[in-house]
Amino acid sequence: MKKPFKTFLMICSGVIAGAVIVSAVYVLTGFPLSGGAKTKSVYAEDAENADIIMLAFSVLGHIRDGDFDALSAIVHPEFGVVFSPYATIKLATDRHLSAGQVAALGTDSSQYVWGVYNGSGEPIKLTPAEYFEEFISAEDHMNAAIIGVNMVVRTGHALDNKSDVFPNMKFVDFHIPGDDSNEEGSWRSLRIGFEEYNGQLKLVTIVSSKRMM
Repeated sequence: MKKPFKTFLMICSGVIAGAVIVSAVYVLTGFPLSGGAKTKSVYAEDAENADIIMLAFSVLGHIRDGDFDALSAIVHPEFGVVFSPYATIKLATDRHLSAGQVAALGTDSSQYVWGVYNGSGEPIKLTPAEYFEEFISAEDHMNAAIIGVNMVVRTGHALDNKSDVFPNMKFVDFHIPGDDSNEEGSWRSLRIGFEEYNGQLKLVTIVSSKRMM
């Protein structure tokens, strides 16, 4: 099937937001994003990443549009999906939803605990809409300048333990660079992870990671 964008491939060693990465680099054009087609840099382990990139964009699009029935169809039917507000996934405290619970998010205005705030340790008690606005920002990440496929574009102080929790996971890192005027500059990333189920990639986690000034 013909892909909805053109891919130009080159092998390079680059410095991306302070992290040195040796990888395949794509310049992708024609993504069906809000506000018209965008050009993005995609850093990946190999050239076989078109499907997972488009699937990750679908996840963001469904969240942006509030189409949680469509999102639930992508959720892993046995494991469900974990929403982690920080890079360190904590299964004991992060909110873990089944596909059926995801389908109901669009009409759910109840407050839930989604984890605990870094630093204070206070519970993150928000409605689904409030959580998506504060920690996911779907439309912002659909327009992210840099995308990492199966590699993290930039890390912060929080331990990135996704490989320990999901050793078979494939993921897309939507990265929004911020103020890099100093080494403590702001930035945001959203990592959307999938595992195979009956030959199809299914959503298992959405991980937020950021440093805000």
